[in-house]
Amino acid sequence: MRTMLARIALTLSLLVPVWFVAAALGSKFDLWSWRIGLGVMIVQWGPRILIGTAILGLVALIVTLARAPRAGWRAALVALLIPLLGLGYLFWVRSQSADIPPIHDVATNIDDPPTYSPALLAVREGEGANPVAPLSAPITSLPAYQGPRFAPLQGKTLGQVGREAYPEVRTLTVAAPPADAFAAAQAEVEAQGWTLVGADPATGAIEATAETFWFGFKDDVAVRVRPAPGGGSLIDMRSTSRVGLSDLGANAERIEDYLDAVEDRLGED
Repeated sequence: MRTMLARIALTLSLLVPVWFVAAALGSKFDLWSWRIGLGVMIVQWGPRILIGTAILGLVALIVTLARAPRAGWRAALVALLIPLLGLGYLFWVRSQSADIPPIHDVATNIDDPPTYSPALLAVREGEGANPVAPLSAPITSLPAYQGPRFAPLQGKTLGQVGREAYPEVRTLTVAAPPADAFAAAQAEVEAQGWTLVGADPATGAIEATAETFWFGFKDDVAVRVRPAPGGGSLIDMRSTSRVGLSDLGANAERIEDYLDAVEDRLGED
């Protein structure tokens, strides 16, 4: 009986990762919406499932160790450790996200950010995505940013919040002429595996859409290459999530990684 309890606990614990993978991939392949996969299956039910399986694993471990023969205690221990690791990861993500501002639109140049074409904006609107608001707009004036949660951001613009959170996200200045910088920028977009929406060497504008592996979240990207005063090129970038108020820092990280890679392509440090 004790061995059977340990086996049941282990089986349920092993199914926990399957639950989380199913939640993410089900959203990615449109079996259900991201609100179901992330909001319900993970945010709402995930902690409950982890706590429940952890309690079952703990009970099984106590029962198997209570008296000899202590058969099944190893299975019960693994059954306890799996959900505990999951809970630890969830708490770590939550603690990390507490320090990240709830924004989903980040750019290197908040005073003159790259813009998206009407065609791409129409795609976003057709999918019911976040509107692309001016980075100069007061953040609490936007409909999605109402309520006491956003009171600390009162008086700041969307761009200012991003700059304060990610001061390292800045315009990349390179010595390469605009034609070479544009070629490197487009090559890196393709190397990243993003879907190229448009590239115009005449204006230096590149548009693409990045999709995350988990959940299949789509973020739109605009890159702009312009001549720098005195020679060389200025490369700006904007990355905007289609859904969710907070990107958990993904857009800023994407911009930093991309611009570093472009700099490497051009052989500049």
